[in-house]
Amino acid sequence: MFVTQSFSSLIENNNSALNNTSSDLLNGLKVFHNNQWYICGNLALNEGQSPHKLLNSSPNDLDYQLLVKAAMLLVTEDVDQPVTITMGFPYATYRIYKDIAIEQIKKTHVIEYDSATFGGNGKRTAMFDVKNVDVIPEIVACSIALRKGEEKAQGNFFILSCGFGTFESVLSMDSGVVEQSMISTHGLRYAINYMINELSKTHYLELRTAHTLDDAFQKGHLYVDKKNVDVREIRKNALKSYYNEVISPNLRNVINDRNLMKTNKIYLCGGGMYYQDLIDCFKAEFGEIAQLEIVSDPAALASKGYALNSLRVSGGVEKSSIGIDIGNSTTVVTRFAGE
Repeated sequence: MFVTQSFSSLIENNNSALNNTSSDLLNGLKVFHNNQWYICGNLALNEGQSPHKLLNSSPNDLDYQLLVKAAMLLVTEDVDQPVTITMGFPYATYRIYKDIAIEQIKKTHVIEYDSATFGGNGKRTAMFDVKNVDVIPEIVACSIALRKGEEKAQGNFFILSCGFGTFESVLSMDSGVVEQSMISTHGLRYAINYMINELSKTHYLELRTAHTLDDAFQKGHLYVDKKNVDVREIRKNALKSYYNEVISPNLRNVINDRNLMKTNKIYLCGGGMYYQDLIDCFKAEFGEIAQLEIVSDPAALASKGYALNSLRVSGGVEKSSIGIDIGNSTTVVTRFAGE
């Protein structure tokens, strides 16, 4: 049903020649923007000196605009134009950025990129015609994906989404989402900063940031002064602290007695659900009173919900319906498999 592609949301200015550094476009994203070359995603991770991304960036920010271009570029050959795109923002910033995002994206885009990174003949141009744009809260997209996607969820249920930049919740009912159950607070970066603070007591981290140490946090180890440092125990403590200090207090007004009378089913999604230590924290607090379910491919759920919303807006034209999730850690673009 869905075809999803994802890449790191990191970018960096890079005007050097990068020939045959990648196997394909996904791993060799080098985009021309405002008279400068930028490497994005996995190429920025491999070739960048200090790749970066603003936290919860706005549509006016350079990194957001670049990542949108990169996501469009990935599906140019696989969709029928003009296209319908749905995107989103955390609930806290959705209303502020919605109109700006629509204005910037609803047009014909001329995307210049460097194909030499993956064995091509250099600078190329792709046209991408966007006919319709819808912008919805990210957590609402998760609800759409759960109900209309592979999960086929029914009835009432809580959705808890934990990403790099934000943690969000909502109570989703057959009649719609419950506004008072929406929260938007700190994401996994809180736990990664905890790890950085702990490591800094004994190691010099060479100005590494939460974004660049996200990979080490996932793998459970990193190299410092050519020594392999195991951070799994630190990560476990970091995630426990993050849960106790941020997630649990914020959920007290959401998963309460009144709402539990409506449902005790909880879907867990977002990139945070790749950490068993974090899942264990949810189980410890809610395991006896609620039915917990971790969705398959949790980091792609919002993007699938965006694509399903685009399918509705386009009147059911699968080959022209796209969902793009510009995440703080990962950008995910989803289209339909089609024929």
